[in-house]
Amino acid sequence: MNFQTYLNQFTQILENPNPAAPYDDPAFVEYTKLNWSRLNRWLKAGEITPELKETVSAINKPLNWLVITEPWCGDAAHIVPFFHMIASLNPLIHVEYELRDSAPFRINDYLTNGGKSIPILVVQDENHKDIFRWGPRPKSAQDFFLDLKAKNTDPNEAKAALQQWYNQDKGKALQLELVQLLSTINSASSSK
Repeated sequence: MNFQTYLNQFTQILENPNPAAPYDDPAFVEYTKLNWSRLNRWLKAGEITPELKETVSAINKPLNWLVITEPWCGDAAHIVPFFHMIASLNPLIHVEYELRDSAPFRINDYLTNGGKSIPILVVQDENHKDIFRWGPRPKSAQDFFLDLKAKNTDPNEAKAALQQWYNQDKGKALQLELVQLLSTINSASSSK
């Protein structure tokens, strides 16, 4: 699906009085409402760094991006809008969004430590051969979250603290990691 179809998934969940599982659980609907707000906030206020703009603009061959996500995922609400904005900078980048919990279940090919953590970005060449995989969150966010878990922080407090981390970071850690990864594509392309 494209980004607009992904957004439509959100509105269908939020407007449906009897949504399908897992959204038949009120907690999932609440997560989705929060994530809708977060996603839209980043689409309006998120800024792409000059370094990433330059790196993405330098891409001179077609790339396919696969984004595996779900509307209920808090991390995705902070990350997926940046994927959309970044890919929009270069017409050579084609993005497909897939839901983790729906066919074709490609998340099974991109497990994180054996788990189905999302969001996942898979960058592929024009022949759909994987170049790199990123996710489910920036390393500094992951380190922060793992530290909270190691301290046996209450799960709800840990989730709230991670949301604050994203709000303070403003997408900078994600973008720095993507500059490094995408630069390798540009370097490989220019050395041929």
